[in-house]
Amino acid sequence: MQETIVVHHPGTPNRTRPAGRARLVSGAWEIGHNGQVTAATSAQAVHTVHRPNTTAIGVIVWLGSEVMFFAGLFAIFFTLRSMAPEQFAEGHSVLNVPFATINTLILVSSSFTCQFGTFAAEREQARATGKSPKHWGAIEWFYLTVLLGGIFVAGQVWEYATLVSEGYVLNLNAYTSAFYMTTGFHGLHVTGGLVTFLLVIGRMYSARRMGTREVSSALGISYYWHFVDVVWVALFFVIYLLPYFS
Repeated sequence: MQETIVVHHPGTPNRTRPAGRARLVSGAWEIGHNGQVTAATSAQAVHTVHRPNTTAIGVIVWLGSEVMFFAGLFAIFFTLRSMAPEQFAEGHSVLNVPFATINTLILVSSSFTCQFGTFAAEREQARATGKSPKHWGAIEWFYLTVLLGGIFVAGQVWEYATLVSEGYVLNLNAYTSAFYMTTGFHGLHVTGGLVTFLLVIGRMYSARRMGTREVSSALGISYYWHFVDVVWVALFFVIYLLPYFS
């Protein structure tokens, strides 16, 4: 009469096998042909360690210092405004508010195109898979973002040229100094963002496939671009709209 051994797996039905052949492959015990029970190696669960994106964290920390920088500019603007309200009222009267509104909408639109590009990067889709925008990759969306950002900067340069032609130069009074300083520093940040976008696009072109480095770059520039957009919305309200309510 052949002896049988019952091998039980938790969560699985009992299995009955002959003693000479019984073997628990994935369990903790192994039974040899002579019936001797010995310890067997069992597989251990592998736990994935999720580390934070160091590039994104670095950008966020750096943007914290940028918040302080622009907070200082806002403080200077309001201080000069309180010291020379007549100059600020006169300066606001020559601003082309409708044009600035359109320019603002263009920059805000670029924030959406930037985010669509970031979504594509997170899907590890660098290039378009079709002609429709819904098939675009990160490169196409970022190119559109650069175009919109370039239009915004060009519009700002045109506004400067118009004001200078009317005699409103940088050192004319407190208002022109505050206006050119706040909007000018922001324009430099936008220009720096456009250059960074081109560098990120170049990195995506040079890579065979979207990897961690390319995705991290896309996330970093998206955080920066959303930041400069939010700063401009605040500047637009303070410089162009707030005087109507004061």
